[in-house]
Amino acid sequence: MYRIRDGKPQVLLAHLGGPYFKHKDEGSWTIPKGEIADGEGRLEAARREFAEELGTGVDGPFLPLTPITQKGGKVVHAWAVEGDIDVTSIKSNTFPMEWPPRTGRTAYFPEVDRAEFFDVETARRKINPAQVAFVDELEELLKKRRE
Repeated sequence: MYRIRDGKPQVLLAHLGGPYFKHKDEGSWTIPKGEIADGEGRLEAARREFAEELGTGVDGPFLPLTPITQKGGKVVHAWAVEGDIDVTSIKSNTFPMEWPPRTGRTAYFPEVDRAEFFDVETARRKINPAQVAFVDELEELLKKRRE
């Protein structure tokens, strides 16, 4: 999701939840994303994951972006959509993990612990390095629209 403020684009990024990312910032933000369920289309999955991770749906014309491959080999398909949400009221789904490690206890953590809109320069520093290409491509698409 992106929005335009003072004539400039801002990109919505989500900060990964859980104890391993609690004190990490640059490189630890992402676009809302996840796995595709059986029988589900890519855009349908993206919309579902957005709702699960941020607690709100997303509609509008979706602009397909070029897929990227992350460091671990995961291919990520993404779309840009203009919109706005109240980032102070996001509500993410949770995931279980053993915590603290080697205790046998299960704790639940939000997949996303916060979200924020960033200008494109800041977004490039905050986002997972493999996903910078999404920010770059969005910026180019928006420049072409203004021309």
